[in-house]
Amino acid sequence: QVQLVESGGGLVQTGGSLRLSCTVSGRIFSYSYMGWFRQAPGKEREFVACITWSDGRTYYADFAKGRFTISRDDAKNTVYLQMNTLKPEDTAVYYCAGRNGAVGPYAYWGQGTQVTVSA
Repeated sequence: QVQLVESGGGLVQTGGSLRLSCTVSGRIFSYSYMGWFRQAPGKEREFVACITWSDGRTYYADFAKGRFTISRDDAKNTVYLQMNTLKPEDTAVYYCAGRNGAVGPYAYWGQGTQVTVSA
């Protein structure tokens, strides 16, 4: 059983930075993908970024490119999302998710962490 626990959310001013963490417990396969998603009030959940556990390949949504960086620490079983130059439209609940393989739905989800960017 894989469990994901996010932390690091909070309130920040426009232009500020936050680093989210996702600690993974349970077995992580080398072919796993770990991702970050977000959901703003009244909107659907959207993809932010993901990373392959085996070799650290990363993929980003267009809005995240150049501002957000996803990374992982194998020793700590933790995935990070460094968010810079934050904007009010980045306000959302951010979720960590995991799946085994490059395709298919994400099977494992964290409880989410709130990020609020004030104008």
